[in-house]
Amino acid sequence: MENSMRTKTILTTASLLALTCPLASISVQAADLARAPIYYKAPQIEPFNPWMIRLRVLGVLPDTAGSSVNVAGAPLLSSPASGLSISDQAVPELDITYFFTNNVAAELILGVTRHHISGTGTLNGLDIGKAWLLPPTLTLQYHFTDFGPFKPYIGAGINYTVFFKQSAANTSLAGLAVTDLHIGNQFGAAVQFGFDYMLDRHWGLNFDVKKLWLRPDYTATVNNAIAVTGRANIDPWLVSGGVTYKF
Repeated sequence: MENSMRTKTILTTASLLALTCPLASISVQAADLARAPIYYKAPQIEPFNPWMIRLRVLGVLPDTAGSSVNVAGAPLLSSPASGLSISDQAVPELDITYFFTNNVAAELILGVTRHHISGTGTLNGLDIGKAWLLPPTLTLQYHFTDFGPFKPYIGAGINYTVFFKQSAANTSLAGLAVTDLHIGNQFGAAVQFGFDYMLDRHWGLNFDVKKLWLRPDYTATVNNAIAVTGRANIDPWLVSGGVTYKF
């Protein structure tokens, strides 16, 4: 009986303490919350994908100033009295870019162009021939990411141009006709600048300008007998625009 009365007294005292001292009740509740498990849902972070591709229209604009022509035994037909002209061309082009970080990337462009070569100066009007160019260009880029959807970049790298399907014109002008033509493959340096304007996380618009220093040696034959040698300073500007897709 004495134990039962003592228990009732303790419970009654605890109840009165909770009513008269709210801080004690709050302390008990806080202790219970501290022991309760905490559930935290981390925000969803989009995984970094390093790949980007672009499909563009590429304009190849040769700058042939300084090209040389050396016609054997005919100094009046040779440089500096004569030179070369190479036609402009526009073609579709594919670009593949790999991002090592958010700012540093490597870009490879792929495309082929067909150009017409003719003489200038004392050889003005002489049709020399045609050639296809495969100019894969690899650049290392730095992308600026502090301008929202506008993402400019600069780059520098190397180009290796392969000349194929070369053909001499075999068209006579004043008794002269180019009957054979060969242009050597050539390495060259490249620089670039451009920007992407992202419409959303994946799609954007691109504008890009590259300058290549491309100066291959060539040989030709006139009238199946006269040797012609020189250097073609092609040095093209590559101007392109198109659509960007970021994976």
